Amino acid sequence: MRIGIDLGGTKISLIALDEAGQTLFERRVDTPKEDYHGTIAALHQLVVAAKNATGQDGTIGIGMPGSLSPRTGLVQNGNSTWLNGKAFQTDLDQALQCEVRLANDANCFALSEAIDGAASPYQNVFGVIIGTGCGGALVVGKKLINGPRNITGEWGHVPLPWALPDEHPGSPCWCGQRGCMETFVSGPALALDHFQKTGEQITAQELHQRSLTGDEAALASLSRHSSRLARGLAMVSNIFDPDVIVLGGGLSQMPHLYEQLPALIAPYLFTDDRRAVVVAPLHGDASGVRGAAWLWNR
Repeated sequence: MRIGIDLGGTKISLIALDEAGQTLFERRVDTPKEDYHGTIAALHQLVVAAKNATGQDGTIGIGMPGSLSPRTGLVQNGNSTWLNGKAFQTDLDQALQCEVRLANDANCFALSEAIDGAASPYQNVFGVIIGTGCGGALVVGKKLINGPRNITGEWGHVPLPWALPDEHPGSPCWCGQRGCMETFVSGPALALDHFQKTGEQITAQELHQRSLTGDEAALASLSRHSSRLARGLAMVSNIFDPDVIVLGGGLSQMPHLYEQLPALIAPYLFTDDRRAVVVAPLHGDASGVRGAAWLWNR
């Protein structure tokens, strides 16, 4: 049995898979926000519930915000900031009494879609998370690409490329910089941009619903968002040259992105082949948790 856990900012999801990838058990609970020890306890309780329900033991993989610093072993760069600076790997291994494999949540998402999801026919995959934050991961030949600092694919914390005059220098980011991709293309960033233009406070999901009725202000906000997302994806494409870009996270459920992004990306590609393949995730919200289970398949 392979147990996968997606540790999100608001929810923790667990799935237990058999060797064929079939689901044996699933459960989701609220994340104990700002509570490190509560988070460890919640993970322990979920694993115990899975083992009790299936009567089996198994490997455990966890997708987490941020990553482990190879230098210190502590959590770095997590937008669930109560994890940062903590010995998460050590504390989990002790709490669960076994070795746990950890990876960035975007890495888990991309691995899942590359192994048996929407990106499975392709060799070079760029997996994108656009939701509460903005993350990314690179997969080549069904294998995650990692660098010496565990920050491969962190396109959410590079500046918006080809910025327009009214987009510079951009909003401050929690990482300490300003004008990061995350401050332009995440769900909260989309909502903030709409508020700054209209004075109206609504969520990204509400914006999408209004756009379906032809609401001009909502359509304008989504158009700005699509342009910024496309420029960021084009920048990554010029560096990594993926066969496919697969979108995940809450905003990946907006159908207009798949209709608009290829044409918006094309003008920025440094090639005479301007085709960009952008696809929706096959496993939807389950991609991250399934990818965490597949960490033991690397």
